[in-house]
Amino acid sequence: MVKSLILVLLNILIGSIGQLMLKSGMIQVGRIGVVEISRPLTTLGAVFANPLILLAMPLYGGALLMWLIVLSRLQLSFAYPLLALNYVINAFLAQAILGEHISLLRWVAIGLICSGVILITRTA
Repeated sequence: MVKSLILVLLNILIGSIGQLMLKSGMIQVGRIGVVEISRPLTTLGAVFANPLILLAMPLYGGALLMWLIVLSRLQLSFAYPLLALNYVINAFLAQAILGEHISLLRWVAIGLICSGVILITRTA
């Protein structure tokens, strides 16, 4: 069980790093609006030419393989709610690295998510 939980936590960490890389890459690409959507090949070219976005893809592939291992070991109703920790880690990384402002209400919501995760782990 401990090894499976470590895999879940590693999966969460890799997913959060991947999200940070995707967001950073999209900051470089720029906002996608109506004009960009009307030129899908140009827009997709810009998105998939970005090195951060390209680097995030193998992270997600590795996370998928890890998740399949987790699913072979743990009940889905136990493992899947643990992924809510992605929200927590992503918020901390977004604030620390991207300089995003996180309101008090959002921190309260993140605290509720943590409480839920703690309750889920008590059911194992």
